[in-house]
Amino acid sequence: MASSLSRKTHRRVSEKASDLLLFLTLLTCLLRCTQCVKASNMILILTDDLDVELGGMTPLKKTKALIGDAGATFSRAYTATPLCCPSRSSILSGKYPHNHMVHNNSFSGNCSSKAWQAGPEMQAFPVYLSKKYYQTFYGGKYLNQYGMNETGGVGHVPPGWDQWHVLVGNSQYYNYTLSVNGKAEVHKDDYEKDYLTDLILNRSLTFLDSRSPQHPFFVMLCPPAPHSPWTAAPAYQNSFADVKAPRDGSFNKPGNDKHWLLRQPVNPMPNSSIDYLDNAFRKRWQTLLSVDDMVEKLVKKLEDIKELDNTYIFFTSDNGYHTGQFSLPIDKRQLYEFDIRVPLLVRGPGIKPNQTLQDPVMNIDLPMTILDIAGVNISILDMDGQSFLPQMAPSLRNGTSRPYFLVEYTGEHFTKDPDCPKLGPGVAYCFPDCVCEDAFNNTYACVRTFKDNNLQYCEFADDEAFVEVYNMTTDPHQLENIVKKVDPALLQVMNQRLIKLQSCKGDSCRNL
Repeated sequence: MASSLSRKTHRRVSEKASDLLLFLTLLTCLLRCTQCVKASNMILILTDDLDVELGGMTPLKKTKALIGDAGATFSRAYTATPLCCPSRSSILSGKYPHNHMVHNNSFSGNCSSKAWQAGPEMQAFPVYLSKKYYQTFYGGKYLNQYGMNETGGVGHVPPGWDQWHVLVGNSQYYNYTLSVNGKAEVHKDDYEKDYLTDLILNRSLTFLDSRSPQHPFFVMLCPPAPHSPWTAAPAYQNSFADVKAPRDGSFNKPGNDKHWLLRQPVNPMPNSSIDYLDNAFRKRWQTLLSVDDMVEKLVKKLEDIKELDNTYIFFTSDNGYHTGQFSLPIDKRQLYEFDIRVPLLVRGPGIKPNQTLQDPVMNIDLPMTILDIAGVNISILDMDGQSFLPQMAPSLRNGTSRPYFLVEYTGEHFTKDPDCPKLGPGVAYCFPDCVCEDAFNNTYACVRTFKDNNLQYCEFADDEAFVEVYNMTTDPHQLENIVKKVDPALLQVMNQRLIKLQSCKGDSCRNL
């Protein structure tokens, strides 16, 4: 009897042990399978000076079809600052300029400086991607002062990048030097070998062929287009022969009620300025046709390697542009929609096709979104932006959009402008016909709001304490500064929002 009970007890213990072993085996397999599921790949294409307001996306038909129509187009995408180096620094760091401290394109403005390298660059988003075992590639323009001897030359490769094929200095199409993984590579003017837009595309395709299929990849391509000197590929140099800059909206209008910099251009513009800006407008579009080819070839490659369905593709720009608006011939840097609004198209897993999204998003949101997709705990990051994954793929994330945001800029000036030495100090970029595009007191901060009122409120740091306010619903081209017509109580609200944003950091930039 006792022997029978002992055998039964032993059998039960043995069965429980077997069940436990089976459970632990299944749990181990489940954990291993979870770890083996590869995160989504990502590609970020960052153009240079591509506008939305003036039809800059018009030449990019394949891009719109392959990214926008296949995913989401954000109609309210903005830069935190309308200039190359500080904007790109915001994209890399996820911070407003008042937090990453890059103010303009110069060394004195902290562009690719030692302070940038020792601070924000060490916490830029590729550092976190690398920790998630992403294989990373960067090709094209980085920051305007990158590669200078004062900050390590071409030998300086920022952390987080496995493959580094980066332009020394500002945008060029030919006759430039690249840093290729920390070594100088000189290029001349042979289209087949040297045209920068094509070169970085081809190297990224090689990277995709040679990557490890066990780990996800991140590719960042930064072509020079449509930045000056506007050098099109040979096949496209006669395209858009009859195209001129658009004549509607604020084109060739006086800026009488605006900051003094907008009051200084001659109005109407002389024919020489109009001819100049029309030529620039046409050449900008020509350079974009190679970018359109780039997108097509990237999508084809992703199809060939069977990664398209698991890859997010982002297409955007560092800032907008103007050609004749308020009689300013060509440039960026201004607070108006044509300079601060940028294209943003995204396709990828969980994003339904043919979406046009109205939620306001910013370039400081790009790194947060990228890291959110990569599985990083973004709540602990020292960044000012927020992920817009909930807006474009609500099935994957819950989230809310911001009610308002900050745009800020610090004016740049020369001791003497080389184009117009008679103008004296304090101004910059005075071309053509000595019309200045910047000045030391073209320093401003703006609140852009959509939720309660579709308004823009801007304050200048100058002797006038100048303020500009625009009703963006009734006056989308910002023709009338209504600061003297607005309820003072509303001005006070906007002023308080601006003060809060100008000192925000991290969570306080999001929790408004």
